[in-house]
Amino acid sequence: MIDIPLPDSQAREEALTRLDALVKPLGALGRLEELAAWLSAAHGMVPPRPLDDVRVVVFAGDHGVSGVSAYPREITAAMVRVFLAGKSGVNVLARQVGAKVRVLDIAVDDELADVPEDVRTYKIRRGSGSIDFTDALEPGEAERAFDAGRLVANAEISAGADLLIPGDMGIGNTTVAAALVAAILGVPAEEVVGTGTGVDEAGRARKVSVVERALARPRGSDPFAVLTALGSACAAATAGFLVQGAARGVPVLLDGVFSGAAALVAREIAPDAVHWWLAGHRSTEPSQAYALKALGLEPILDLGLRLGEGSGAVQAVPTLRAAQAIISDMGLLADLA
Repeated sequence: MIDIPLPDSQAREEALTRLDALVKPLGALGRLEELAAWLSAAHGMVPPRPLDDVRVVVFAGDHGVSGVSAYPREITAAMVRVFLAGKSGVNVLARQVGAKVRVLDIAVDDELADVPEDVRTYKIRRGSGSIDFTDALEPGEAERAFDAGRLVANAEISAGADLLIPGDMGIGNTTVAAALVAAILGVPAEEVVGTGTGVDEAGRARKVSVVERALARPRGSDPFAVLTALGSACAAATAGFLVQGAARGVPVLLDGVFSGAAALVAREIAPDAVHWWLAGHRSTEPSQAYALKALGLEPILDLGLRLGEGSGAVQAVPTLRAAQAIISDMGLLADLA
């Protein structure tokens, strides 16, 4: 059992009272007011602290399913090097908000011998099994990856993180995400499979077939059994990252479809962890909509993004900072002359 504290409900009520007293009509700042109260509850104080130290951790790995992406598997290893060079989409976008980006090789199908050793510290395996024919992971690997994700969250928080963002990189990851969401929520494959990196309708049909075969294979109901059969080491590590952020009382901003699927699994492991999560943006992938509805989360942004990497969640950081600023810096009606 993982102990998850609850956000401070009294701080939330105090925040709502203060928001109503600001120099504006009641509720005039809409979602910003809701987010300001959420942050107050998370920090246990009104106003909440500034979100100065934002950290993105990209969990990279390959997935055994093939023929489901517009890009070859070798792209994953190449992208790890792009992240390290600071040239990826999330690197560029994170710099705009002052966020730090860290990439970790959890299950890339490459030795990556030329990258810094700390990138490979938590590597569980090279790639994952093809879920339509075999388990994604060997027994015990899901638990090891989950624990690795917790260790990573601990390290980032101990180094000063105010806000955590899980990123993902891995060819085939939208297929794995769809399978996890379908399995946990009991939704047909046809309803959760999208076009991922941009496959055509024939490609989407292949993805649907892969997920259908995967769902037909025997598996246990335990969340680690689901991760072993249908997930990946990256999904398990992301779930651990999300749970440990909650356990440490640090807000987590979910990104797109992959972190949404991992969050569903994480909630099965630690149900109260969901109180510490926000959804950064709405993905174009249908499985994310199912996941967020089940989690009771409403995306902050809807920009039609489907890059992954944590890029969409990073774009929501200025909105969270705006929410913190209004409750901290706006004047009170009572102070008007």
